[in-house]
Amino acid sequence: MNLNNLKPAEGSVKHSKRVGRGAGSGKGGTSTRGNKGAKARSGYHQKVGFEGGQMPLYRRVPKFGFKNMNRVEYVGINIDTLNELAQSKNITNFDIEVFKQNGLISGKDRIKILGRGELAQTINVTAHAFSATAKKVIEEKGGAATVIE
Repeated sequence: MNLNNLKPAEGSVKHSKRVGRGAGSGKGGTSTRGNKGAKARSGYHQKVGFEGGQMPLYRRVPKFGFKNMNRVEYVGINIDTLNELAQSKNITNFDIEVFKQNGLISGKDRIKILGRGELAQTINVTAHAFSATAKKVIEEKGGAATVIE
């Protein structure tokens, strides 16, 4: 095998349609665009959502509600997830770095600890927010729930 006789797998490379190369090519003349009209001309562009003059869907459907620009999004992490990590990786102090290292958050995500599940051991958790149930479960086991400002 040499570089000069390498070929791609059969059927993996599709050649583009060569149009406008004369009558003998079979794709000359109108170049597969049909006869006349805007679609046959160069530079033709149809607006996104155009439905042939019919009232487009984005104008037929009513609009309502709004997006709150000041909304704070949290990534929810449940107690049972913390319990699994604590048992499998022997972690007792959970902070942002631990969550990032274990793939629970990425970048600048804000964390909220939620109350689903049980705890088998004492853990200390540092997060941006806690649900009332989560805070109660952590503190009942003798751990600390610290809020990041």
